[in-house]
Parts: sequence; C-alpha cells; structure tokens
Amino acid sequence: MTYPRYTPLAQSLPSTVPFVGPETQERQRGAPFRARLGANENVFGPSPRAVAAMQAAAQDIWMYGDAENHDLRHALADHHGIRPDNIMVGEGIDGLLGYLVRLMVGPGDAVVTSEGAYPTFNYHVAGFGGTLHKVPYEGDHENPAALFAKAAEVDAKLAYLANPDNPMGSWHSGAEITAAMDALPEGCLLVLDEAYVECAPEGTALPLPADDPRVIRMRTFSKVYGMAGARVGYAIGAPDLIAAFNKVRNHFGMNRAAQAGALAALADTDWLTHVTAEISTARDRITAIARDNGLTPLPSATNFVTIDCGGDGDFARAVLSALIERGIFVRMPFAAPQDRCIRLSCGTADDLDAFALALPDALKASRG
Repeated sequence: MTYPRYTPLAQSLPSTVPFVGPETQERQRGAPFRARLGANENVFGPSPRAVAAMQAAAQDIWMYGDAENHDLRHALADHHGIRPDNIMVGEGIDGLLGYLVRLMVGPGDAVVTSEGAYPTFNYHVAGFGGTLHKVPYEGDHENPAALFAKAAEVDAKLAYLANPDNPMGSWHSGAEITAAMDALPEGCLLVLDEAYVECAPEGTALPLPADDPRVIRMRTFSKVYGMAGARVGYAIGAPDLIAAFNKVRNHFGMNRAAQAGALAALADTDWLTHVTAEISTARDRITAIARDNGLTPLPSATNFVTIDCGGDGDFARAVLSALIERGIFVRMPFAAPQDRCIRLSCGTADDLDAFALALPDALKASRG
C-alpha cells in the first residue's frame, strides 16, 4: 500500500488553522454576513491609484512577478529613508514570519511570545518544531520586560512582540520598547510586528536604525493600505538577516499585480490620510456604541476596537455567537483574561449601524 510518509513532527501537529475565515462561517450558517467586522480588514479599500495599477498589470499577469521585488523595495527604502538591502518583501507578514522561523528555529529551540498574542506566529513555530514559552499580558498590554526576561531564562532565539498589539489594540511608545531592549539577551532576535503602526499615535514606531541587528520589523499593505487580499508585506532589518531570506523564500511568491498595486498605494499619501481619518471616526463610533450598551471599549491604536463585555470568556463567547447569528462577523481574543472581550474591526457607517442594531439583542440573548 502506498501512503504519504509524513515526518514525525508533521504527524504530531493538530489539524488546525489559526483562524476560521468568514467565508467558511458563511457557508456553515448558510447566509452571508451583514457586516464583515472580524478580520481587521480595511473596509475603506485601497487607493484608487492602486486599483488602477493592478488593473493595468492584469494584462501582464501571464508573467511571473519580479523575483527581486526591485521597484517596490527601492520605493520602500526611499519611503523609510533606508537602503533597499534593509528590506525584504513577501507574501504578507504571515509569509515572512514563516520564512523567518524557518531560518531561525529548529526542533526544541526556544521562542518567546505573549499568551494570547497573534496565533499565526505560534503556528509557524510549532510547524518547525520550536518550543513556545509564553508570558501573560500586563493590563491588556504586551509586557516587553517580561518577554525579554523569559527570553533570557530559556535562551530564546526569537521573541515576538506586536506594537500596536493584536488582539487588544494597546500600544507602547517606540522609546519604551527601545529602553526595554537593553534587557534583550544576546543572541535573541526581537520580531517586532508593526502591522498597525500607521494607525497609531506619533512616536509608536521603533526609533532605531534599520541596521540594528537585534530586531526585525514587520510591516504590511493589508491594514491601512487596504490590500489584504493582495498579500504584500515587508520586513525591515540588518542587511545580513534580510539577505538570509533568499535562502528559503519563494522567489516567485509575489503576484505581479500586487507588486504594482503596492507601489501605487505607497505613493498615494492623500488616500492614506483619508483612510486614517475614516478609521478614527469608526473607532469613535464603536466606542460610543459599546458605552451605550454598558460595555467598556479599550483604547486602540489600530483599525479595530476591543470591547470588554464585563464578564468572563464564556459570556464573551456567547455574545460573539449571538452577533454571528445576527449576521455580524466579529472575533475575540483566545486567552484568558483577555477573552472577556470581543474585537470589532472599523467599518462603514452602514456596517456599524448593523452592529448597533444587533448588539442589544445579542447581549440580551447572552444574559438570558
């Protein structure tokens, strides 16, 4: 009998994915969602210039994308005032995290993250046999000092920190993280996920040179730039580390049209300003809806708002389920005590009207 000969590691892994997508849930419930507010997508959309660039590139889609991402890397370098050899472009932050873990982590190697932080990173670590060590949040913030202390304790190769944070929306100033990095142990690389940094207050981005060998920063076109479906992310790091990605990455993984769209989106600063204003307005509206229903919205530096439902995880899960039953796609943190919350992406006025209409009934059903 012929059968696949999986590795022992693959055989040991659960058949799970980090997130169940909204399309899967729509098929399960037999109806579309009225408001898609669970995946932190930018419902305000990409720059019209990006859309036009992708449409123009469609006629050349018979060609592979540029394997070096030359034009986009150079444009990003100009945008950040760094060199192209400080930048690696990849298939979203998720893809880049996978490449980084492949480069750094082997069976049994220690990796540090926060309990309840972005699960896709954990998924990659498990997939390459690494050992995850977790520290708790502190007051709904990731705790850099605790992360770096744990990294020293277990001799971690990687320490993952998101700033601003997903799923809580909290943030530290870049100066605070820089100061905390004095305790980052020798040989441990800080993986700083800055997916939401364009939404955050001035001073949130890490103010260190791109050549600093202690850190690699992850950025994306999926959030503020509104191109989640295009899968374009990039890493900023020291040249030697960036060059190492060429050993393991999919050199033709980037879509030609997505490359063109990202290049145009980066140049359209007016659209970026428009979107950040829309996000700010939506955050205020979500905050007001939550308070009108006796719930506590948490401060957010992202394109979502996390809402404390005022009970435990079971109650928050009941609220989430009741909202989904009413056609509102939302998500929630996975780990206690943050799982007392639900998380709502910024949406259009119509999206948030639908949420405002559904929430009182969802809360009543959950309490009943």
